Amino acid sequence: MAKKPTDGLSPLYTYQEGMEWNPVEKVIMERRSIRAFKKEPVPNSLIRRVLEAGRFAPSAGNAQPWKFIVVKDQELIAEMDRATAKLTKFMMWFVDYNRGPIRRLLLAPFTRFMTRFMPNKLHPIPFNLLQQISADKASSFYNPPVMILLLIDKRGVGVPALDAGICGQNMVLAAHSLGLGTCWVGMMTVLMMNPLWRRKLGIKSPYELTDCILMGWPKGDYDGEVPREVQTVEWIEAGGVRRVERQGV
Repeated sequence: MAKKPTDGLSPLYTYQEGMEWNPVEKVIMERRSIRAFKKEPVPNSLIRRVLEAGRFAPSAGNAQPWKFIVVKDQELIAEMDRATAKLTKFMMWFVDYNRGPIRRLLLAPFTRFMTRFMPNKLHPIPFNLLQQISADKASSFYNPPVMILLLIDKRGVGVPALDAGICGQNMVLAAHSLGLGTCWVGMMTVLMMNPLWRRKLGIKSPYELTDCILMGWPKGDYDGEVPREVQTVEWIEAGGVRRVERQGV
């Protein structure tokens, strides 16, 4: 008898001490970022199903400060990748001081200043990716069959970017549960530095584009839990009693 996908999983909408993961928890724990996709197209009906999961995401005041653009044009995606690489090379010419002693002497102070000014975008992890892309050793968008542009409406209540993040998480989890692979990519920020591309993709105020979700059928089986950092969690119990425990093993 074929093994059912839910074999060994706990039922939804119930909890017992020591129970196994339920199907939703399994999707959360085993979802992986995929950067290798088959060329097989994704049906429009399936794309719409993933978008529907995003549409139902919670948001502050139910303002839903997002907008979706679905890109399936492979020539356009390839052009976006080339344009992003070109912009990355131009940008890294000014900030990458690891290309020789003279550049280190001239550029290091400027790069350190820019790192303080943009500590998240020039964090060592994205900085290393920018170096790899500028050296033609990495791709920005990995040739996916589908690219979902996740636009943020700056008029939203509270923190629109946070709401859009929740929306995107809904979509990547739904996609994974349906057998698709996804990768959340922030390199769109670089491409949006060029106003011509903002115009070409139809990005107009009050919307802005900083992230996109790549989606397609994964090349290989990448599912599985990935080690995470053990978190220290502080609990405040009744009567103001505080205690600390470790979350994870």
